[in-house]
Amino acid sequence: MTDDGQSDTQTGIDTGTGTGQTAGSVTVPEDVRAMSFEQAMAELEQIVARLESGEVALEESIAIYERGEALRRYCEDKLRQAEARIETVAVSGGVATGTRTTDPETHG
Repeated sequence: MTDDGQSDTQTGIDTGTGTGQTAGSVTVPEDVRAMSFEQAMAELEQIVARLESGEVALEESIAIYERGEALRRYCEDKLRQAEARIETVAVSGGVATGTRTTDPETHG
């Protein structure tokens, strides 16, 4: 509990001991973290289509919107990780001399 009576989960702070990880103020459920990028994107596209159809009840719309937000955040994080690992062209004197990996896990 915090001084104002809110628990850590209410403030969006996750210590990593719960059922998901917090990405910003959105907790990413473990089942989402177990997905591949492609699986998460496919589910996110389905959610967007359902919401755009306008045929979903309000309560369900809110629930699937929250799921979609967690999927979006997860996909953004996966893209950032991939971008950090992309090989970059090493240049010396204006001439490409090879490539180097910019993987933060091994070069951070």
